[in-house]
Amino acid sequence: MTRTGAAALILILGLMAGATALPAETALRPLARPDSVAAAAETAETASADAEAEALAGVIAGALRPATPLAPPEPLMPDAAALAAPAEATTGPETNLPLPRYVSLKTDDANVRRGPSLSHRIDWVFTRAHMPLMITAEYGNWRRVVDREGLGGWVHYSLLSGNRTVIVDRDMAPLYARADENAPVNALIEAGVIARIEECTPDWCRINAGGYRGWSPKSALWGVAPGEVLD
Repeated sequence: MTRTGAAALILILGLMAGATALPAETALRPLARPDSVAAAAETAETASADAEAEALAGVIAGALRPATPLAPPEPLMPDAAALAAPAEATTGPETNLPLPRYVSLKTDDANVRRGPSLSHRIDWVFTRAHMPLMITAEYGNWRRVVDREGLGGWVHYSLLSGNRTVIVDRDMAPLYARADENAPVNALIEAGVIARIEECTPDWCRINAGGYRGWSPKSALWGVAPGEVLD
């Protein structure tokens, strides 16, 4: 080999040795994270920590907050059993009058309440003056009443009258001239008409319905007890 070729070979080998002479730790060192990536990661970690702290504070506040008291349940509507007349005849604790007994309504606007006081809610409003009602209980100045349809509640005694009336409970009910189904018929009365009682025997009542007078069997009337005698 010539001197020039040998020199070129030495130069090439020297360059190759220089290119592969990097330290081993330099080749294995991870690349540095760019500043933008590092900042984003730090922001995410901070936000996650803040969210956890806020959630924990909410749990603690909920545990320390006093419980909201539950509203008392609304009393149920009085049913037919609650309004029914006593199983056995008795006397009222306030008036010493028989229970049950019949009365009539004085006004055409009477509030019917769920209990015996003004603080109880109004369930019904009776709008037919002179309609018959049955008293089933007494409490102070209040009377528990029921109408022909079985609806009722508590009304103030001042809205009630001792004047006796009935509702005709049979359509085209005949009014007889006497308490006898073979007697002449004075008039025919429609169902639902309110009539004033003039007299009653155990089985019949003489009534006045809009000026028409006559006798009707009690089975055709509501507002008078079987066997009840009125003069």
